[in-house]
Amino acid sequence: MQARTLTLDDGAQVALRVYEPEITPRASVVIGGAMGVRQAFYEPFARWLAEQGLRVWTFDYRGSGDSRPGGAGTSLRGFDADLFDWARDYEAVIEAAKAARPDRPLYLLGHSLGAQLPGFLERPEMVDGLVSIAAGSGYWRENAPRLRRSVLYFWFVLVPLATRLWGYFPGRRLRKVGDLPRGVILQWRRWCLNPRYSVGAEGEPAARSYARVRFPVLALSMTDDELMTLEGTQSLLGLYPAAPRAVQRIAPADVHVRRIGHFGFFREQFSLNLWPRLADSLHRLAALTTPPAGAVPHTTA
Repeated sequence: MQARTLTLDDGAQVALRVYEPEITPRASVVIGGAMGVRQAFYEPFARWLAEQGLRVWTFDYRGSGDSRPGGAGTSLRGFDADLFDWARDYEAVIEAAKAARPDRPLYLLGHSLGAQLPGFLERPEMVDGLVSIAAGSGYWRENAPRLRRSVLYFWFVLVPLATRLWGYFPGRRLRKVGDLPRGVILQWRRWCLNPRYSVGAEGEPAARSYARVRFPVLALSMTDDELMTLEGTQSLLGLYPAAPRAVQRIAPADVHVRRIGHFGFFREQFSLNLWPRLADSLHRLAALTTPPAGAVPHTTA
């Protein structure tokens, strides 16, 4: 593994890690992380992918993880970043990965938020496909039932109050999501309160941006996801109207375990069952065809 730092045109610095296979890579993979999740969480999975002959890139969005100025103990008060900035961070890593191996396909593995932000890529033609893992629109009415019971308190009380008091969202202190820049949490709030999520909150420019995506999208949806529902996953895929897309449902019983959940896919306990399915998912991307308008085909695992 090689640790690097990308400096973007606006001066922002993005920390990333590159996992090199021992053979000539057959493809490049960029892992887009979930909200508040550090790239270190994906390291075992990234190392396994590299062992399968893939060149893997992980990163932390600006203001988070290793991309947080001053380190984990530094306040984010006054740090200027929103989700559009995070999409630019994502795209900068994609550009670096593509430039390093322009002769190989480049795939995205998007965990939760990491499958939402590709709709804002300025150059989606660099990408050959997206595997969405435990991702959905985030609209609060499409949250899993347990989350839905408490999420309005989160959005209407905790987030506005804490963000005003601290100048950012102190998620680590509150044991909610993680520390987030003020611009990120308030924009995410607008998205999650809108039935059309990011497209509804940001309007026609966002709709046009998602419509530019032509690469196939395969969503892996966990039946026991404590945050995301199948409805939410289908809503997210519906934001990519021109992309070939499909949903694959995965139940814990399919891999003989009691639980997978929103974060479980990336845990090492699944290196012998769920992870090998990822290679099959990459192959399935090429076979996807654009479904009829409004239709999102889905299968079981």
